[in-house]
Amino acid sequence: MEAAGNFTPNPNDGSRNLARAVDKGSASAHDAIDKVSDAARPVADRIASGAHQAVDKIASAASQVGETLGVKGEQLKGVQLRAMEKCRGYVRENPIVSFGIAIAAGYLLSRLLSSR
Repeated sequence: MEAAGNFTPNPNDGSRNLARAVDKGSASAHDAIDKVSDAARPVADRIASGAHQAVDKIASAASQVGETLGVKGEQLKGVQLRAMEKCRGYVRENPIVSFGIAIAAGYLLSRLLSSR
């Protein structure tokens, strides 16, 4: 009976129990992290896919705008050349009137710029 009544806890039992509890908690935490990671992966993939699609659409739109601006720039150069040819033709046909218009425009510009 003496052996049954004199139970002394072994200090190693407490540390073993603590180590088991830590291991069990650690394993549970790892499982939870793995589950969350597995659940988040499809969401992250969808977000990344959507971001890639958005960048592709923006790049495509920018490319189209660049091409359109190039075409419009060439058209404007053509319009400028035609306008210059018309002005040259008018000056050749009407040199005195052209000279008078140039003098009047110069006078008006000088008055506008000098008043400021």
